[in-house]
Amino acid sequence: MIPKNRKAYNAHFSEEKYKAFLADINAQFDYTVQFKIAETPAFIPKTLQDKLVAACDDIMKVINQPNFKELTDGAFFDKNTIVPNEDAQSKFIQLDFGICKDEHGELTPKLIELQGFPSLYFFQELLGRMYRKHFGEVIPESYSQHLNGMTPEKYIALLRNEIVGQTDPKQVILLEIEPEKQATAIDFYATEAKLGIKVLCITNLKKRGKTLYYLDESGNEVNVRKIYNRIIFDELHQRKDLKTEFSFKDEVDVEWIGHPNWFYRISKYTMPLLKGDYVPKSYYLDKLENIPSDLENYVLKPLYSFAGAGVQIHVTRDMIDAITNKSNFLLQEKVAYAPVIETMDEPAKCEIRMMLMHNSKTNQTEIVSNLMRLSKGEMVGVKYNKDKTWVGGSTGFFEG
Repeated sequence: MIPKNRKAYNAHFSEEKYKAFLADINAQFDYTVQFKIAETPAFIPKTLQDKLVAACDDIMKVINQPNFKELTDGAFFDKNTIVPNEDAQSKFIQLDFGICKDEHGELTPKLIELQGFPSLYFFQELLGRMYRKHFGEVIPESYSQHLNGMTPEKYIALLRNEIVGQTDPKQVILLEIEPEKQATAIDFYATEAKLGIKVLCITNLKKRGKTLYYLDESGNEVNVRKIYNRIIFDELHQRKDLKTEFSFKDEVDVEWIGHPNWFYRISKYTMPLLKGDYVPKSYYLDKLENIPSDLENYVLKPLYSFAGAGVQIHVTRDMIDAITNKSNFLLQEKVAYAPVIETMDEPAKCEIRMMLMHNSKTNQTEIVSNLMRLSKGEMVGVKYNKDKTWVGGSTGFFEG
């Protein structure tokens, strides 16, 4: 998005360099990444960076309101999904923005979605490192994935402090469903390598009274003191085949690093509570008195779905009338992504995830990194970008 950097990168790029870049990533853990990694990072100009920071600040003012929990109690579609011992604030927050152009042709972010859940914190560090290793000649040293002078070393140290802290890493687990089969497994391996914690399937988590434990490679019991939860509840509720000793409803003696309840509270459910220049109009479908006449300017989203499942981008009145459970849907103003990244053929649109984390030492939720997705299709996602190049997962380097 910064013309001089884009021109230099594109001129420097070659398929040979890109293949070597991918091979290097796959060689890190002897594992082939299961999603498309984009041929390029994005270069984020200072003017857009300032707007992204302002947008995050606006949203956090709402999330930090004393009555935020009261406002989001309706997010739990089933009271059986409430997990005991909820903490005061979400440890992790992801804010996804589509990059658009305003009426003056200036780049501006528009919120697409938000999540009170961890993202690919460790893979993004690896990805940024690999872009620098293979394309470093055209990525300025003063540019960074982070803000406010945070270095990659300080970033990892902060993650280590917040996830592990003073606890024995053996007693900290990253919890998933069949982690080796997840598309994001590369992030789990990167997390394990940096923190030394155990990546564990929920079926291998054992329970005795209020104590959780797992068996190590020697068959010894290891008590679990902290859970870095990566389980998406949509998947958990669908997997009726899983045989587990532990249920999220259980009262257990563990500390949640990212309490599960925030998955619901900070979600699509939060969208209608937000206002401002960087937030599209959003409505709970069951509370909408009048259906807009210009439905072509809206998208219809299920409140409880993941990775774009069930999103309708061509909305009709008949579609809305056919919905019987309107309380489970959101009508949201359509965001017009701008094709702003010049590639070897057509320009790509992009979405940036601002990755936030609550710092227990400062008691502040701060922006710590970012994740980008490049697209040339109608939506960001694999099925909309088949057979296209210069699309997929990426990262942004903020102008120094």
